[in-house]
Amino acid sequence: MYAVVETGGKQYKVKPGDVLDVSHLPGDKGQELVLDRVVAVSDDGEPEIGAPLVQGTRVLAKIVGQVHGPRIEGFKYKPKTRWRRRWGHRQPLTRIRIETIERGGA
Repeated sequence: MYAVVETGGKQYKVKPGDVLDVSHLPGDKGQELVLDRVVAVSDDGEPEIGAPLVQGTRVLAKIVGQVHGPRIEGFKYKPKTRWRRRWGHRQPLTRIRIETIERGGA
């Protein structure tokens, strides 16, 4: 069984037991999350595609922790003037574990 959920403007294909990093979501370690924006779901058969969402279906997840993404470095310079600028950025992410996929009535 798998589902395609939307969170943070991105879509993820998930199944129970998966651990993934998504855009920052508020909450503490161990807190339960309900992802109710389910775009598609499948029970080992033909997938059910929502228009735009599958009604009555939700994905339960648990927050594993708040983490940072990889460091992205940037550099600008202007030749012949000794002007340089260097910066870095690490995107805040939330690591979640998918617990169950619940299907309701259509």
